[in-house]
Amino acid sequence: MDAAATLTRDLPWGEVWGQDEAVRVLRAAASDPAELTHAWLITGPPGSGRSTLARAFAAALVAEPGDEAAMRQVLAGTHPDYTALRTEGVIITIKDARALVERSYFAPSLGRYRVIVMEDADRMAERTSNVLLKALEEPPERTIWVLCAPSDADLLPTIRSRVRVLRLRDPEIADVAALIAARTGVDPQVAEQSARHAQRHIGMAQRLATDAAARARRDQTLRAVLEVTGVSSAVEAAAQIVAAATDDAKALTAERDEAERSSLLATLGIAPGAAVPPAVRSQLKTLEDEQKRRATRSLRDGLDRVLTDLQSLYRDVLMLQFGRDGDLINRELEPGLRGVAATWDPARTLVVLDEIAEARRRLEQNVAPALALESMLITIAHGRTL
Repeated sequence: MDAAATLTRDLPWGEVWGQDEAVRVLRAAASDPAELTHAWLITGPPGSGRSTLARAFAAALVAEPGDEAAMRQVLAGTHPDYTALRTEGVIITIKDARALVERSYFAPSLGRYRVIVMEDADRMAERTSNVLLKALEEPPERTIWVLCAPSDADLLPTIRSRVRVLRLRDPEIADVAALIAARTGVDPQVAEQSARHAQRHIGMAQRLATDAAARARRDQTLRAVLEVTGVSSAVEAAAQIVAAATDDAKALTAERDEAERSSLLATLGIAPGAAVPPAVRSQLKTLEDEQKRRATRSLRDGLDRVLTDLQSLYRDVLMLQFGRDGDLINRELEPGLRGVAATWDPARTLVVLDEIAEARRRLEQNVAPALALESMLITIAHGRTL
């Protein structure tokens, strides 16, 4: 049964996949006030469906049972009693958090509850978390908060103590592959490879399965790292990774940026190709600034995905060093992986994995991407020559 048919049959839960226990818990909470908590935290690995589940829960809370029109409004993000925040910057700003808190104090206008969903809740700085804390300590009547994050450890203890945590399970590769093949119609072999390379991340698996260029960039990046043997090749590989991540980020944002710009100009009554009057340039500048922030996050996320891929690469090396070759993530690169596995010992592989984690930390601290990656790759190069 396709996704549309499933959604029609089981509103609002039809788009939630592979999380039967979580759906059972949230169904009960939406139908029985005794089971309902004013604040929830849905955690799970990237791609596990946190946001999809939060939106379905919101629809079940806002709409009266059987009111499919209201449920569809929430799922589309257009219901007045549903508010969702997903930052397109590197962090959730205090301004955005304050706007959510202010909105949470309004009584629901049409639905049973007002629901506030904060995706990427792990992207709050401590000061921003403290803005949210007051709303969680003194929850308004008939307002439900739903936070989403990879782990409860990503939030302050004061936040964690005021929410009910619901942990999602990690789907199996075969299950993700079957879902991607059913959704997109791609060849099952491509779907399996994409699910494996994405490490069960449904959204990333779907992108890899349907974007040959993204698959090629990933393959080229990993092969370049496997060929690093010294400082010069480390610097060259670092530049290649940054370029690939930049291209990936541009591919994700360019079409949307242009559509937003064209829509704004049309709204302002400016014909395509016409000069922008000085009186409206500030509005265009605001949009461009927002797009630049989104591009920064997209690049940062792209580099983070590269580091995740590199972790999978050296995880495979470690598995081979311990004689376990049955569940390699990067099976297509097995000859190169075996070459690395024979070059150094497992202790050195663990050093490399630690260095990849350190590179992620440096990027989070706004170290220049090329420098962070060069440092990491030089460590890899030294390992190859020990």
